[in-house]
Amino acid sequence: MSVQALTDVKAQIRRYVAENLLFSGNGFDIGDDTSFLDEGIVDSTGVVELVLFVEETFGIAVEDDEIVPDNFDTVNNLAAYIQRKLA
Repeated sequence: MSVQALTDVKAQIRRYVAENLLFSGNGFDIGDDTSFLDEGIVDSTGVVELVLFVEETFGIAVEDDEIVPDNFDTVNNLAAYIQRKLA
């Protein structure tokens, strides 16, 4: 995945989180390394929504054992996970 493609993936994640989890029309104003769980941005339902977003948007099959904070807790972690799955 190119740097531009990774940047685009991060933008898609930020937009999804802002619109669907934060219900913000003003975008996403937290850092790419900010924990979704620690900041209360996602709960268990939010994690399921993120998994569905990843599967539907990027055509990735997410295995149950892959649903961990190392893959889903920040924009950077999620973008890296998507990058690995698409490689």
